[in-house]
Amino acid sequence: MACLFGATACHVDGNSHPIQTVKIGVATYRSDDTFIAALCDDLERLSKDKEAETGKKIILNITDGKNSQSNQNDQVDNFISQSYDVICVNMVDRTVAAVIIDKAKRADIPVIFFNREPVEEDIRMWNRAYYVGTDAKESGIMQGQIILDAVQKNPEIDKNGDGKLQYVMLEGEQAHQDSLIRTEYSVKTITATGIQMEKLANDTANWQRSLGSAKMLAWLDQFGDEIEVVLSNNDDMALGAIDALKERDMLENGPVVVGVDGTMSALEAIQNGEMLGSVVNDAQIQAQAMLDIACTLADGEDPQATVQRMNGQYVRAPHRIVTQENVQEEMDYLTQTE
Repeated sequence: MACLFGATACHVDGNSHPIQTVKIGVATYRSDDTFIAALCDDLERLSKDKEAETGKKIILNITDGKNSQSNQNDQVDNFISQSYDVICVNMVDRTVAAVIIDKAKRADIPVIFFNREPVEEDIRMWNRAYYVGTDAKESGIMQGQIILDAVQKNPEIDKNGDGKLQYVMLEGEQAHQDSLIRTEYSVKTITATGIQMEKLANDTANWQRSLGSAKMLAWLDQFGDEIEVVLSNNDDMALGAIDALKERDMLENGPVVVGVDGTMSALEAIQNGEMLGSVVNDAQIQAQAMLDIACTLADGEDPQATVQRMNGQYVRAPHRIVTQENVQEEMDYLTQTE
């Protein structure tokens, strides 16, 4: 027989003991995004740990929106029709989050947005809508700081000695708030110190390594060794730029490359000197916050009282700078959490 336990369903084990079951639906914008894949892996691992710790059964259903908002809307509808306890959404189009919130509110199922931040007015529509992510401004500032520290240690990054840093910018999706903010503050942080920046080119590569490589190859054909700095809104596009530099045999004595996310592939590139640095976007902290909020809500409790870093309806994980000086520490951290 089915029974109710707080806000969640129950089933009975072989010893006739009721086990609380929490059903969490996770709708991602696309499953092949490196950072989103890492976050979902963390969520699955942490869910197993939570089951062992609490005795609850956690049903985690992760879907792939394939970059289609229509697909994602259908997936959310399916979670609602199956009476999931909590729905987590990594929006395809952050500007239409109100549609998802309205669906969840009518079904009285809490919704946790992650990674792609809806506008504040949408989150404020309902007190059971939440956001888990980071402060994009912080990541842009830290990315700029990596360049500043490097120039201070090695002025020859300005290869032509003209007192300016000629740079190219690989941007994420044009409508993504992190892309816009990282782009702005990475450059602003550098120029605020008096260092001049000369933009040679910028273009969107939609967070993807292959597109980052294609854009960089075109820029190398156009500008050659004039490029002194490559700023990338994420690590995958930065790694694409490095692929292009390798293909043109321009990696050695070429431009410095900086990314954001701190993925294992990027950490390996930093360790071997291919990438100057990255800004860690801690997927594990964010996955833990999502899980803690979901389980607290399923228990009918207020996450404000128990969830770390909770500020109103928001949880923001801090960033960290990673360069060759501390890359091994970050690699050890990732390895330990896998």
